Amino acid sequence: MKSLLFKIFFISALTIVFLGVPIKETKAQCAMCSLTAESSVKNGNTQGKTLNKGILFLLGCPFLAVGIVGLVWFKKYRDPEEPDDHGPEL
Repeated sequence: MKSLLFKIFFISALTIVFLGVPIKETKAQCAMCSLTAESSVKNGNTQGKTLNKGILFLLGCPFLAVGIVGLVWFKKYRDPEEPDDHGPEL
């Protein structure tokens, strides 16, 4: 039980640390998409930023799906907790 609590605490602490770190803007585009986006931004369009956000959204979806499956699996197969009070013993 203590090992499970330690793992949960450790993962929660790492999550808080990684979410608290400032992230600078990333560019998740292939070479051709990048050239198209750069040329459209030079012409005054904002399609490049939207394209970048769409690519990052598509990148995040598999991680979200794996996280949900892992959570459901954890909830389904974890050991049930036994109650501390078994009632009066005779």
